[in-house]
Amino acid sequence: MSEQQISGSKLKAPIFIVGAPRSGTTLLQYMLRSHPSITIPTGESHFFIPLFRQESEYGDLRQINNIRRVLERMYQQSAHFLDTDLHGIKFDIEKLANTLHQQQPSSMAQLIAALFELNAAGENALRWGEKTPYYVLHMKLLLDKFPGAQFIHLIRDGRDCALSMFERKHDFRVYNTFFAAKYWEMYVEIGKETGREIGTANYHEIRYEDLLENPKTVMASICHFLGEDYSDSLVNFEKSGEAGKTPLLQKPIQKSNQAKWRNQMTPKQIRMFDRTVADSLRNCNYPVTTDAEALSLPIKAFWHLHNRLLTRYYKWRLPR
Repeated sequence: MSEQQISGSKLKAPIFIVGAPRSGTTLLQYMLRSHPSITIPTGESHFFIPLFRQESEYGDLRQINNIRRVLERMYQQSAHFLDTDLHGIKFDIEKLANTLHQQQPSSMAQLIAALFELNAAGENALRWGEKTPYYVLHMKLLLDKFPGAQFIHLIRDGRDCALSMFERKHDFRVYNTFFAAKYWEMYVEIGKETGREIGTANYHEIRYEDLLENPKTVMASICHFLGEDYSDSLVNFEKSGEAGKTPLLQKPIQKSNQAKWRNQMTPKQIRMFDRTVADSLRNCNYPVTTDAEALSLPIKAFWHLHNRLLTRYYKWRLPR
């Protein structure tokens, strides 16, 4: 990549893939990183928001010692991501501190952007992106830090998200259907509300099921939103070679990976989910198949308490 190309890439705003946990964001991440002009690390950073909140603690980021402290803090929190998911650079703190110091970043956002731009240049990409689902809760902050940033909000039927969360219940601390429904609703509704506030130039919303059914159409809409040319490489994306990644990333797009809740949830679970978040399901154009009678306050309080007690129990019982 020439110096002129690298300079031009700085004019391209970052891309954030966001959504509720287990919504298919990893699939979209691998598809979009297959675009010839875009690179997205293959994991999740998780350090953007904590670093922005702690920015004042690091002092003048034009000083190499402070840059080094930030990089050390990144590594302390997200070592696996930095070691294995940045494919354009090696995360060598001393070398990176010297390189980033030459760019004289004056803010945490400039320092983070410079790091991701180095990684993009190493992969011969003109634009960088990032996929950490919970950033959907912080889109306004990220837009303030990265003016012009663009967010792709991926929404999946909450009942399928719940099934997937139950498989990793200790990671998400989700121990009953009511709490899984509220967890999904929080992410989806905050994302949709923020999207309305920041506008269509910065926010694009898609459904996971539509991505499975019509991948070319959906990816073309994403390219239009991003101002990028469509490429067939998005649908015929480079599969993951890592066994630890989502198994579906090692196969072509599986249209059947949807509506699993119809066969894998019990009738009681389906009714509980419907009763908890019927309006949000309908707002996302998902069917509500039961009477969806509203839950009483005592029932809501019971299931909140149930999840809280199990969270404390397993936090104490499970090895750290």
